[in-house]
Amino acid sequence: MLTPLLNRAKDLGFIAVGFSLPDTPPYFDRFTAWLSDSKHADMAWLERSREVRADPMRLLEGCRTIISLAYPYPSQKVGTPDGLTVSRYAQPTLEDYHFRLKRLCRELTKIIKDIDGRSKVRVCVDSAPILEKGFAWSGGIGFIGKNNMLIIPGCGSYFFLAEILTTTPMKQSNVEAMENQCGNCTRCIDACPTGALEKPFYLDAGKCLSYLTIEHKGPLKDTYGRHMGDCFFGCDRCQEVCPFNEEEETTKVLLPSADTFLRMDEGLFQEKFGKTAFARAGLEKIKANIRTLRALG
Repeated sequence: MLTPLLNRAKDLGFIAVGFSLPDTPPYFDRFTAWLSDSKHADMAWLERSREVRADPMRLLEGCRTIISLAYPYPSQKVGTPDGLTVSRYAQPTLEDYHFRLKRLCRELTKIIKDIDGRSKVRVCVDSAPILEKGFAWSGGIGFIGKNNMLIIPGCGSYFFLAEILTTTPMKQSNVEAMENQCGNCTRCIDACPTGALEKPFYLDAGKCLSYLTIEHKGPLKDTYGRHMGDCFFGCDRCQEVCPFNEEEETTKVLLPSADTFLRMDEGLFQEKFGKTAFARAGLEKIKANIRTLRALG
């Protein structure tokens, strides 16, 4: 029953597939404690969606299976000709990963419909209120590292997660959740430039450069801005030092210069980057990040 789905997922470029029951997510208690500690910064939607995250049935009535899928992005940095970089996941010459992965997942829903013509499905990519790393872990895809990233041995953590919820029961035999393989390693915690990784498996989002340079709407405080290095969009520091990730020394120049960004108007930004991950932050936020980096770098 699962072979056609697994084969098609591989053909589409997914590197791992896992199947979980739609129960209360693994690590949900840890998530709610994190919210209670107010470590989610200004991301109020996380608090508002707490009850939905507790019960995947609220996302799809009659859900019987959660299919977790991992899709890789390059380990090579992307940057400007004058030496600035962005987080690897951004892939600013490609359409935003939310749209790309949803299209790929819809190809897989066709397989599910072929298996079960009465099946109802829902595709979730990152923005849906589901604790995706927990379900990917329970589906045997990988383990959650001390940096809170899902890690696939042999592949690392440079990948996106997506889910397909379905009313069709599916189960992969002989699959167990992986034990944590970090051991005594604390490279990610030691490398976090702002101390956002306060301890293993515990992130203060309000200190995290990924949050501060993308999601945060206010100005970037000098306290954190001086730790940006050469990256003006996101931060990969806790992944770069992880021994499960491949080390990539070179940077691929695919972006215009910092001065070009600073001179760019909204029309040109939308033309070049309006359908990319950059749209999440927007032009003015990107300009502010570049100015902060130049002033404090």
